[in-house]
Order: sequence, then C-alpha cells, then structure tokens
Amino acid sequence: MSERLRPRDLAFLAEETPSTPMHNATVEIFDPGDSGFDYDKLVELIGDRISFVPRYRQKIQQVPGRLANPVWIDDPHFDLGYHVRRSALPRPGSLEQLRELVARIVSRPLDRSKPLWEVYFVEGLADGRVAMLSKSHQALVDGVTTVDLGQVLLDKSPEVKSLGGDQWAPRRAPSPGGLAVGALRDTLRSRQVASDSVRTRAATLLRTADAAAETAGRVVGGVTGRRSSHEGPLVGTHGQQRRVVSVHTELADHRAIRDLHGGTVNDVILATVAGGLRGWLMTRHESLGGLRRVRAVVPVSVIDSELEATSLGSQIAPHFVDLPIGEPSPVVRLHQVSYSFKVHKETGRGVAANRLAGIAGFAPATFHAIGSRVAAAEVGRGMQLSVTNVPGPQSPLYAAGARMEATFPVPPLPPHHLLAIGVTSYDGGVAYAVTADRDAVPDVDVLGQCIAEALAELLDTVSGSRPRVPRGRKGGSSRAKPRAAKKSTASRTGAKSGQKAAPKSGRTTGGRTTT
Repeated sequence: MSERLRPRDLAFLAEETPSTPMHNATVEIFDPGDSGFDYDKLVELIGDRISFVPRYRQKIQQVPGRLANPVWIDDPHFDLGYHVRRSALPRPGSLEQLRELVARIVSRPLDRSKPLWEVYFVEGLADGRVAMLSKSHQALVDGVTTVDLGQVLLDKSPEVKSLGGDQWAPRRAPSPGGLAVGALRDTLRSRQVASDSVRTRAATLLRTADAAAETAGRVVGGVTGRRSSHEGPLVGTHGQQRRVVSVHTELADHRAIRDLHGGTVNDVILATVAGGLRGWLMTRHESLGGLRRVRAVVPVSVIDSELEATSLGSQIAPHFVDLPIGEPSPVVRLHQVSYSFKVHKETGRGVAANRLAGIAGFAPATFHAIGSRVAAAEVGRGMQLSVTNVPGPQSPLYAAGARMEATFPVPPLPPHHLLAIGVTSYDGGVAYAVTADRDAVPDVDVLGQCIAEALAELLDTVSGSRPRVPRGRKGGSSRAKPRAAKKSTASRTGAKSGQKAAPKSGRTTGGRTTT
C-alpha cells in the first residue's frame, strides 16, 4: 500500500516556486588517493546503499480530484544515471569556482516527475581532488521514515565495504481509479486522512490568498515607491539565482574561546555569526540604531516525547535567539548569546553535541534537512534569519576508500529570506556556509570575510590582547588569568577571491574564507 504525503510534506511542494526551491544540499570534498574514486565508483556506491533509503526510488503521484493527499509510489522508470550526474571544473579548480558551480545547481528546482534528489560528482579540483554535491527536497527527508542519502554513503574506514545492494523491482503503479478508491477508503476509515485532506485544502486557499495579497502589495509599492515594511537587509523578495560562500575554521579555536569564557561551542558559533553580521551591515552603511538585534531561529536537538519522533534518537525543536549585532564587544555578545540558551540548557531536554556527532553515518546531512524543515515552519513569526548548526564526527570518513577532507552545508532560503546560514563541524574543522539571493545580496563574500574576522576578534581575547569580561554581575572586579593560546589561523584570513583552493589536509583551513 502506498504511503500518503503528510500535510507538512505537501506544504513544501505547494510553497515552492521557481525563485524559492525547497531543497537542501551538502558539499563534500574528497582526496581519492589510491582509491580510484571516480564517477563510476560513486554510481556503484549509491546503487549499493540506496536500499537503505527506499524513498529515493519513489516519486509523487497525485490523486484524481484531489480527494486526498498525494502518495509515494515506486518510479517505474527509475534511472540511477539520471540522478547521479557528472560535472567538472577547469583544472586546477578552486574552491571559489566550486562554490559558483554549486550556487548555479542549487538555484534550479528539482524535477517533480521523478524522485526528488540529485547527486553531482565534480572533477577537476586542484591537487586531484573531487567533490560531491547532494541535493534532496525538503518533502523527501523528514528524519522519521527517510534519512538523507548522504548519511548512508560514508564509512569510518578506508576499507571499501559492499553491502550487496538489493534486487529491486518497482511495484506496479496504482491506476487513477485505484488511487481514487483508495483515497475514499482511507478517508472513511481514518480520521487522520480526512483531517489531513481538509487541512491541505484550507492551506491551499490560504496560500492563494497570501500570494494575491503579496502581489497587490508589490504593485502598490511599485506605484508609490514605498519599501515594504517586511523588507530589509535580511528579508525581502527573492530572485531565482543564489550565491554560496563558505568559511573554514578550526574547532580548536572555538573550544579555546569556550574554555576561557564559558558556555558551549554552539554559543561561540552564534556569537561569531552575530559579529559577522554586525561587521557586514556596517560595511553596507546600514544603521544599527534601528536594528540592534537580529531575530534568528536556531533548530536544536531535544528529547521530548511530545514532539514527533525521528530515526536519529532525538527530536528537533525551534529555539529563538536575538543575535546582539548592536553590541560592539565580542565577549559581551558571546555572554548574551550564551544567556539566551541558559533556559534551554536548564530544561534538561538538550542533547549533548558529542552524542549527535556519534550517530551512525554522516548524520549532519539529515540533521540539516530536519533543521531547515523546522525553520521553514517558523516563517512569518518574526524571525529574520535561520541558523542550523550540526556537530559532525571528529574523525575522518571515507566514500569508496576516498577520504573526505572537508564538507559544508548549503541551506535553502526560506520564503522572503535573503540569507540562510548553516554550520557543520567535522574532523577538527568548523565550516560556516551562507546561502544568499544573488541579486539582493551581491556582497555575500564580504559577509564571509566578516564571519572570519568575528572569530578572530574573539580569539584575540584568548591570547590576552583583550580583557576578559566577567560573566554575570558577581565578581565584576575580578579577571581570570588569560589563557595562553597558539596563534590562530583565523586571525590570518587573507581572504581574497580565488586566492587558495580548498584545503589539502584532513581538516579545513582555519578561519580562511576563500571568496
């Protein structure tokens, strides 16, 4: 029996437009070494592992008359070669060129007549390296019945493991009459199906009304020359094309800041994002007087029996943080961010980062997908930015024997948002990634530089060049003895366009943004 789409999954399809594609993406860079990792081996690897994510061989089938929500059915013409594609950069390809290719690929919506995913094998990077870009629709990966394909492709050792695949054959597709009869039967038997159908129709009418109101607002704004109250440096109207920037830093630097000032690595990351946004807005001559804080939604992992269970052992819930971009002190920004998470930590629901990093496979791909679903559900509730931060394993992973050197997420832009930020830690590195509207944010590379500089600013406090600000009001006159720290690479950004290709070592280059 075919599984029916849930209202939230269907909403991602209904809200998708050519200018707002609803898919997540992840970029992974590999050193093939002596493994011989190439396009054919990637196709073979995916063919061997795709049975663990059966929905990746299914497509969406509408029900005649929309009597009920659509269903997932096996694609009778499933072609792995269509979904796994080959691309190349002019040798020697730089990280900047890779990101430009990624931006063009993620700007294109997925073909709804086929399973909603694509993987690109990119050749031509400097030093013989290759990259893999995976792209999956938000309706596809829910973390409940389906994890991201990227989670099942990587191994902990370079030993090539063949799991044997499966002798898959598509189940016979239901006829239009069968779909209609099944919809009526499910509606009569299940209150949930009937409720889902009603909710879907109501949501469709509401979206149509909202779209009409938005169009009318744009027309009035164009005639009067007035800017919408919903528009600003972070919120506005999308174009179709995207820009992608990544900033690669060292996890040890974040831990050094945490050890001196308290809090968590997550607090340090969000304080770095706040400092980066502050510096970027100042380069744009934006007035910080009326924009003292940026309301961000940060999906967090929790243990909560009232939330929908996932296959990852924890649930994902939204947490709102006011990023203090109006605060000039980097340490005070860190303390304010840390304080905003204090209540969440004290509930006891929070899940430790090392536990998340220890989940089998490369779980960040799935966690980012769930996080973007959670963030999308909060659109319209006053948030201006989504930031997904997922800790990954701190030991190297391999695909068909090739070592993964670096990775970064490519988060989707929620409707009316001009920026989205994703962060992933892996094998001693922390990668910040920014997705931006190509036309509305042409200077997103400057934001990447400002993020690197914000981390360097925090690291200055560790080296002793800046005084430590006491946490709270107690002991205001006391100062901890500055901790000795190594010279951080984050303070040597030197971030010029195309200056250096992606890092050659097992971890990413600390603090260097190669935009």
